[in-house]
Amino acid sequence: MYRTVKRTTLLALMLIVAACKQLPTEEKTELPAADLNDFLGHWTMDIDGNWVGWLSVTQEDGYLDGELLWKWGSVTPVASVNLRHDNVLQVTRVRNVRRARPDGAQDRRHILTDWMEARVDGDRISGYFMEPRANGMGIDSTGFSGVKLPPVPPAPDLAEVRFGEPVELFNGADLTGWRPVNEAQPNGFTVVDGVLYNDVVRKPGEEVIHYGNLRTDAKFEDFNLSLEVMVPEGSNSGVYLRGIYEVQVLDSYGREPDSHNMGGVYSRIAPTVNAEKPAGQWQTMDMTLVDRHITVILNGVKIIDNKPVYGPTGGALSSDVFAPGPIYLQGDHGPVSFRNIVLRPVVD
Repeated sequence: MYRTVKRTTLLALMLIVAACKQLPTEEKTELPAADLNDFLGHWTMDIDGNWVGWLSVTQEDGYLDGELLWKWGSVTPVASVNLRHDNVLQVTRVRNVRRARPDGAQDRRHILTDWMEARVDGDRISGYFMEPRANGMGIDSTGFSGVKLPPVPPAPDLAEVRFGEPVELFNGADLTGWRPVNEAQPNGFTVVDGVLYNDVVRKPGEEVIHYGNLRTDAKFEDFNLSLEVMVPEGSNSGVYLRGIYEVQVLDSYGREPDSHNMGGVYSRIAPTVNAEKPAGQWQTMDMTLVDRHITVILNGVKIIDNKPVYGPTGGALSSDVFAPGPIYLQGDHGPVSFRNIVLRPVVD
């Protein structure tokens, strides 16, 4: 009996080996090696859900590196950049999650890794961004597509730039020429005694109301924009040039210059000096956007001098840095007042 089972098992193995030899072999297709230079540079992206993003990929000292803007917030360095063997660019970032424990035990902290997978075809980029949920139950995937930006041109000679007749964007009487960015959100902007005032009402214990932003009906190319602004203590707003670049409006009096403080191009260009006044006082802002370069004069002091801006800031309305766009005022972060809003367009 033992010999019969042994011979039967051996025969079965021989038949399996013979059958495997007769199976057709699958041809292995080698992907052409990716040209790293195709991935290097600045990419501006449209993100599913009407968001805007920006990615910078660089190679320094033999290492790939990068910066990322995803929807909102700041432009931040990524954790890693890797060009995989399948010609997919993989970009990772990490974020910290703090989980408070109701029993009074020590808080639990988690580090989550988000990652982007992108393919490049000429000057086009597309792919997905994956974000693990904080509770560990699932991963959210968001699609995106975009284009590579050409290098920023040399700084323009502003002495040679011609500006047209001034255009009063705010008439001091009503919101003519302005409309909410999102009609579905409550609008806190009203006109009181010739002042455009954002009345953000938040009462302790009540549901948080997410107020909307306000934009001009008109769109503009390059220009000079001047206005007066008053920021209450602890408040926060912003002026978006062409709906793309936020110049920060913040009660940051006395702090060191930072791109997140008053007059900075949010997370991109820091003021050279702190020229703001204490909260509750009227302040003058003069902003010039020409050839992807920004100049900011705050209270008569030049704090940003014709500096290049390499891409959109968080909350931008469009990823197209060359298309005309509106002026928009941030309305969700706190009360703020504006007056004497005047724009002078660049003319040929």
